[in-house]
Amino acid sequence: MVLRLAGSVLIISGSVSLGLWYREQFWQRLQNLRVLSDILEIMMSEVRYSKATLPECCQKLGMRMAEPYASVFSGVHEEMLENNGEDFGQIFSAHLDQCFKELSLGTEERGLFLQFAAECGYEDAKMQLASMEQYQERLDSLIARLESELAEKSRMAMGLGIMGGLLLVILLF
Repeated sequence: MVLRLAGSVLIISGSVSLGLWYREQFWQRLQNLRVLSDILEIMMSEVRYSKATLPECCQKLGMRMAEPYASVFSGVHEEMLENNGEDFGQIFSAHLDQCFKELSLGTEERGLFLQFAAECGYEDAKMQLASMEQYQERLDSLIARLESELAEKSRMAMGLGIMGGLLLVILLF
């Protein structure tokens, strides 16, 4: 009987931990999107006020951001300085795609940010700003949508974790 009770406690605690993990993934996704929005805002201000090019923006972001972003943006700047024939969008996408593998982001968010890079590399400063503002609006609307869904999804993850553990314990007894 003691072993069954101990097993039940372990099953329930494991399922609750799984629910907590899923809830944390939802929160991390939102936090990562906010960081991407901040990155876009910094790039816009650098282009607007400092008249910086996109590789220069990446250099400044590499100095300002924490890891994993600092090494990514520094790598983009260094590779653009090498001038190996690739355009900004290709280099930016390659470096950020590596970074995105470490982050809890959906394919929609990844695609949105990488699409911005592909389109901004060919334009002059005014068009780059207009394009960045458009993607900033899209990113902000995505963040607002996720914020409204976050509480519900967090409760659902916790509820399913707890209920799944209880169901498993009931089935085992």
